[in-house]
Amino acid sequence: MIPDLNALAVFARVADERSFRKAADRLGVTRSAVSQTIARLEATLGIALVRRTTRSVNLTEAGERLALSLSPALAEIHTALDDTGALSDRPRGQLRLAVSSIAESFLAGPLLARFATVHPGVQLDITVTDEEFDIVTEGYDAGVRLGEVIEQDMIAVAVSPAQRQAAVCSPAYLATHGAPAHPRDLAAHRCIGWRPAPRMAAYRWEFAEQGREFAVDVAPEITTNDMALMIKLAVAGAGITFGMEESFRAEFEAGRLVPILQPFCPSFAGFYLYYPNRRHLAPKLRALIDHLREGTA
Repeated sequence: MIPDLNALAVFARVADERSFRKAADRLGVTRSAVSQTIARLEATLGIALVRRTTRSVNLTEAGERLALSLSPALAEIHTALDDTGALSDRPRGQLRLAVSSIAESFLAGPLLARFATVHPGVQLDITVTDEEFDIVTEGYDAGVRLGEVIEQDMIAVAVSPAQRQAAVCSPAYLATHGAPAHPRDLAAHRCIGWRPAPRMAAYRWEFAEQGREFAVDVAPEITTNDMALMIKLAVAGAGITFGMEESFRAEFEAGRLVPILQPFCPSFAGFYLYYPNRRHLAPKLRALIDHLREGTA
């Protein structure tokens, strides 16, 4: 039978003090409790560890060997506990996040840069991915996705305002091919589609009319998993593409892309940081949540 750590810690204190009374005083327990713990430890190991007299306590050969081996081991345990306690007191350590590639405001840079400046003890490890997986199983602390696709058992904190999707094309494409009057007319146009991963179907283009939502399965001439490439192709006049409106904002402002079919593109809930419902939230994640709330207030 392996003795418990508490018994070994009591023995180590007795070995240091060479006194049951002094060890009891240091541990905040009674002398009788110390004596009983040592007796149980000796019974478990099947060998005497201390020699007791009315005036002193000395170690046996077995006791000396055990005390010598225990000292560095207990020091390492105390160091490990101190390090763990430090993580519970202030934001420290690696914070792993899985973030959707279309979470533009979160990935823009300033928000995360400010967090890194304020919390230098936290190392951000951000994976930009649109694949769906269990963040807990994969070892992530949190994720950022559209609210509508987050699992119900997760805690979610808004990190963006309401979002809107948009169908867009270049002015040159518009001048040559004209604008579709209705999403069903997209079948007659060249389209640039997006897929989150190579083995997944291309994203369906979602619209709404008179409060009724519907999706259009376009047949893209070009499909990619790279949002930046999709935008470049649309700017180059390769066709109409579809995505989050804020992804195209810089191109709208520069006049390189124009929105079409706007009456059929309603707004919806935006992006959320989500994480498991845990009783004790790590300070590093709590710090990020507080930072996001301050930034979106």
